[in-house]
Amino acid sequence: MPFTYEYSHPAVATDIAVFTLRRGALHVLLIERGADPFRGAWALPGGFLQPDEELDQCARRELREETGVDADLLQPFGTFSAPDRDPRERVISVAYLALMASDELRLEASTDAAQARWFPVGDLPALAFDHAAILARAMEVLGETARAIRPLFALLPARFTLSQLQSAYEAVTGEDAEKRNFRKTVAALGCVRETEEFAHGAHRPARLYAANAA
Repeated sequence: MPFTYEYSHPAVATDIAVFTLRRGALHVLLIERGADPFRGAWALPGGFLQPDEELDQCARRELREETGVDADLLQPFGTFSAPDRDPRERVISVAYLALMASDELRLEASTDAAQARWFPVGDLPALAFDHAAILARAMEVLGETARAIRPLFALLPARFTLSQLQSAYEAVTGEDAEKRNFRKTVAALGCVRETEEFAHGAHRPARLYAANAA
């Protein structure tokens, strides 16, 4: 006779907060739900864990299926388990965070997502489920990790100016950084190296930098 537990078995899901920089502003990736519950509402991409998956696999699969985005690095940052967070059944969600450069991303909604879009974090629609709380926590974690500078490289092209790096820092933390102090901090961390290349524009050429290996 098969062994049975006296306790219920909650469903397990993943939700993914993907951030990028667009026109210097921090944006988050949302999907429009194409199925109930919350049909037509905006939400973080995500979905249910399959029996033969690990959580990281689930997060990558759901992100790819719902948005067309492949993320190399997904960082789990929180577990959300309020009993009423999903009207269908008891669902425990493990939330993931990803940073990606905008020039790497081509969105393509599929499965139960009607569309996928980037939204500036300062101008978000109402979100389904408890995704507003998940996103708020993601922003806190992102702001904390950005102070180490190195995580910001995921938002930038392979070659970048120090001004671009400072702009990324300010967009993520919401703080203004004094130029000289910021560059001293970057130099002290030893996380970037000069290249022989320059960015050319309306002003004088600016030295391009690359990330040092961790």
